[in-house]
Amino acid sequence: MASLEKHYIRLFANLDFICYIEIMIHSIKGLIPLVIFIAIVSVSWLSGFVFQKWVFSYLHKLSKKTSWKWDDIVVQALNKVIIPWFLIAGIFIAARMVGLPLYITQPLEKILLVIIVISITWLLLKITIDLVQMHMETIAEKLPNTSLLVSFVRWLILIMGGLTLLQVLGISITPVLTTLGIGGLAVALALQDTLKNFFSGIQIIASKQLKPGDFVRLDTGDEGYVMDVTWRNTTIRTISNNTVVIPNAKLADAVITNYYLPQKEIAVRVEVGVSYSSNLEEVEKVTKEVAEKVMNEVAGIDFFEPIIRFHTFGDSSINFTVIMRANEVIDQYLVKHEFIKRLHKRYNEEGIEIPFPISTIYLRKDQE
Repeated sequence: MASLEKHYIRLFANLDFICYIEIMIHSIKGLIPLVIFIAIVSVSWLSGFVFQKWVFSYLHKLSKKTSWKWDDIVVQALNKVIIPWFLIAGIFIAARMVGLPLYITQPLEKILLVIIVISITWLLLKITIDLVQMHMETIAEKLPNTSLLVSFVRWLILIMGGLTLLQVLGISITPVLTTLGIGGLAVALALQDTLKNFFSGIQIIASKQLKPGDFVRLDTGDEGYVMDVTWRNTTIRTISNNTVVIPNAKLADAVITNYYLPQKEIAVRVEVGVSYSSNLEEVEKVTKEVAEKVMNEVAGIDFFEPIIRFHTFGDSSINFTVIMRANEVIDQYLVKHEFIKRLHKRYNEEGIEIPFPISTIYLRKDQE
């Protein structure tokens, strides 16, 4: 009897061990798909890293040897998305090979497609904007490089990417386009000021009234360097390093003096007066010598002969105008500064008098 009980005890013990082994085997079998999934994704990521490290390094070196710039832009942009693309491809392949349920596979594939569309939109946005900016630099004289054009290209690509994304998600874009068409009039009425500024900015650029870097003066008295023309306004940096923001619509209607058109060089006028007792021939000679040295040493201009024109018999002096040249409008202040200092010193050396404003009064005694 005791031996029979021991026999059953051993039997049940062996059955428990066998059940444990079977459970372990089933558990391992359940982990195999996960292991395969992780392995495929890891291999895809590693392949993308190797591809980026070797292939794109070679393409980058090859693009540097060419005289074109567009290949550098394309290679640099692709270099940032190649590893995510390999990773997405690995997840897609792993999901198909493992045989995940449809309620997992379908949402996962849709998410991957959304990520692909977003990455392609970003890639096109990056390449297109860089190419536009590069092209704008080559034709800067014909069409200024402003944020307005870049913003237009950016929004165009984003809208195309958004419509593609809706199509991928299974949302028909036909009703969306219809809705946009019907609501376009209402939107245009609501945003008429914004649209007015937008088209005024295009008009400013197309008419070549000004471009970034130009020094301008408005009829309001504001003056400074044009920083940028955006879709809504134009920014001007004044000499005092302040920023003036002007809506494009107002700027299009304003009277603008562009000191960089047709060229940057500017005439510098200085008014001078000498005593009536001065020898005007000597005054003209000395003044011209000082003006020539100032233009040559301060402005670096040696191709322009200063112009001196006497024009007024003043109350206490004979007045004349000295006309010099400066490289650009901002240089006129330094040219005037140096010219007045040096002319005053030279007049003192030559004995030429710059009179104080005086009035002479003659008293006449009436005859009896």
